[in-house]
Formats: sequence, structure tokens, C-alpha cells
Amino acid sequence: MNKTKQEVCDCGAIHEDVVERVRENMPINENFYDLSNLYKMFADNTRLKILWALSCEDMCVCDLAVLLDMTKSAISHQLRSLRLANLVKYDKQGKIVYYSLADSHVKDIFAKGFEHILE
Repeated sequence: MNKTKQEVCDCGAIHEDVVERVRENMPINENFYDLSNLYKMFADNTRLKILWALSCEDMCVCDLAVLLDMTKSAISHQLRSLRLANLVKYDKQGKIVYYSLADSHVKDIFAKGFEHILE
């Protein structure tokens, strides 16, 4: 078979039982919208680095700025986006604000993503 030729189903048959089973289990459009927005947060290299760092240790903005060689303002901007997406949370201890992952799902997403790309 020629691998450059695109495989296309040309039988014209519709497998109604398959289509109906998938349709019955398909999430509502709003869920796909929310999932798309979640993945957008992972589409930025800086946000990925921040999330990776926070998967290792809780860190403050200053620590993240030094680690990533960025300004505190730039880090704060990204953390705000991640916080609004419910991917990170913060804990204020005196004058220091420590950021951490919102839950273990973020770590799971990283693990699966790296597992996939390193296959």
C-alpha cells in the first residue's frame, strides 16, 4: 500500500449502531469547550515550565522568576492565567505567597504527556 496516499472510507455505508453508541456517550458541547480551554493552558512553554516546577515543589513568584530567568511580572501574569484555569492555587504565609498545583490531575497530565512523547 502506498503510505503517501490518504486512506479514505469509500464504501458509503453508515454504521448506525456505532454512530448512535458514540452519540449517546458524547459529552455536551460546553464540556468540549472547557476541555479545549484547559489544553490551551498547556500550549504555552512558559506555563508548562511553571506547572512542571510546581509539580516538584511549592514555589513563590521570586523563586519561579529566578528558575525560569524571567521577570516577576511575567511569572505573575502566567500564574494568574493558571489560577483562573484552576490549575494552581496559592497560600499566603506572611508576606510570601507560595504557589502549588491545584490538584494531582495536573501531575497526571504531565506524566501521560511525557509518556506519550517519549514512546
